[in-house]
Amino acid sequence: MDEVEVETVADPELSDPVLIEGLPGVGHVGKLAAEHLIEEFESELVRRVYSEHLPPQVGIDEDGVAELASVEVHAVDAGRDLLVLVGDHQATETVGHYRLAETFLDIAEAFGVGRIVTMGGVPTGELVEEYAVVGAVTDAALAEELGEIGVEFHDDEPEGGIVGTSGLLLGLGARQGVRAACLMGRTSGYLVDPKSARAVLEVLEPFLDVEVDFARLEDRADGMEEAVAEMQETQGGSATAGEDDLRYFG
Repeated sequence: MDEVEVETVADPELSDPVLIEGLPGVGHVGKLAAEHLIEEFESELVRRVYSEHLPPQVGIDEDGVAELASVEVHAVDAGRDLLVLVGDHQATETVGHYRLAETFLDIAEAFGVGRIVTMGGVPTGELVEEYAVVGAVTDAALAEELGEIGVEFHDDEPEGGIVGTSGLLLGLGARQGVRAACLMGRTSGYLVDPKSARAVLEVLEPFLDVEVDFARLEDRADGMEEAVAEMQETQGGSATAGEDDLRYFG
């Protein structure tokens, strides 16, 4: 196997598509949001990316069929064309992150992408009561545009910067002249967080002029709230759960 292999599944004609990235990360915020877009709109798998930089494992589907770890790119018709990057894994080491990010940018260029939005979470270390979205961008004009729709910008958040694909697509994209933004929902960091994913998508709606139905995310959020309530009850009604317990849900 080569270091990176790109399988062409379909080659649709797209009009001024935006690349949306949502790989696993803090609270699975970006992953939930990206998968929701694929589920809610008409979508088509167009690329699979295999790499020796992904974990050495296969996934098993409901029929017991094994599938080598990969990252997928879907063309999504949300009223405007999107390319949505999803998967269950990111690279396992630094060089792999760079190689895969460069591959994703090559795919974006081949489809004529002029703008990129990456999505993720900002860990707070505690359960979140009021959800907010923190941003990072490749130019000041994008910051002004996103600030007008409620995105917050802080020079110290997220602490330590943006790690992985979400950050590299901004950094490497800017060097190639591609405008990019990262939208990060505040989240505990210990829970899979559908509410934070919704907060990110609610910003994405006016930014890209799309409309998203949130019913499925609401159902997932209700289920998570029930799980948290049960967890708190077993701890004697404490208002917040301990870190070890919260990690169980992550």
